Amino acid sequence: MTPSDGYLLNNRQDEAGERFGAFASLFDPVTFRHLEGVGVGPGRRCWEVGAGGTSVVSWLVRQVGPAGQVVATDIDTSRLAAVARPPVEVRVHDVGADEPPGDGFDLVHARLVLVHVPDRERALRSMVSALRPGGMLLIEDADPALQPLICPDEHGPEQRLANRLRQGFRKLLADRGADLSYGRKLPRLLREAGLHDVAADAYFPVTSPACTALESATVRQIRGRLVAAGLATDEDIDRHLANVEAGGMDLATAPMISAWGRKG
Repeated sequence: MTPSDGYLLNNRQDEAGERFGAFASLFDPVTFRHLEGVGVGPGRRCWEVGAGGTSVVSWLVRQVGPAGQVVATDIDTSRLAAVARPPVEVRVHDVGADEPPGDGFDLVHARLVLVHVPDRERALRSMVSALRPGGMLLIEDADPALQPLICPDEHGPEQRLANRLRQGFRKLLADRGADLSYGRKLPRLLREAGLHDVAADAYFPVTSPACTALESATVRQIRGRLVAAGLATDEDIDRHLANVEAGGMDLATAPMISAWGRKG
């Protein structure tokens, strides 16, 4: 999979930066709480899988300090240039196809990555194999099938249009091999991978400025795909973006399920 190939949301598009900013606002507090819970401290070696933007990598750097290491990988590392200096090592890497970028990691973390990876089973094996005994794996991924609506309170035409476009987005994802019910499977998959002390929780933002920013950027990023696939017209999209800009809708995200476990 190349940056312009199987992944629907290309890191090099202008809207990608807006999406990463919205993700950081929405999910960084949750992610940092979980990372603190699994234990990240000075001198630790961490692998950040599918890093995309810089917010999580920068947080990890502050925790591990100069004696630690953060290996940040992605199929497109164009947005990681700002953090590509020790103790960060940036690598172009496909977690579903390539060998791990090392072993003996104290922590391996991926957020909103594996749902998009065609060979998720291989990716998970790779991440587990890269851990040292006692190392922790934290995977956070969406479950769009668990709550498929962008507007759970579908009380008017604006909300119905928004949900129809979200259905189109989900179809585009599924057609590219995304598993829209992956998040709920994580606890079982971590246990089946041999991890111990597996636990999980979920976070479900229902409305916020970041949800609105994420929806606007996402729809603009996939606009051409929606129209080409006959899932929406340009008029539909213009009307929806105007509705989003007006600020009168409660826009949700898919639940993000976080699951973690320890390698024996």
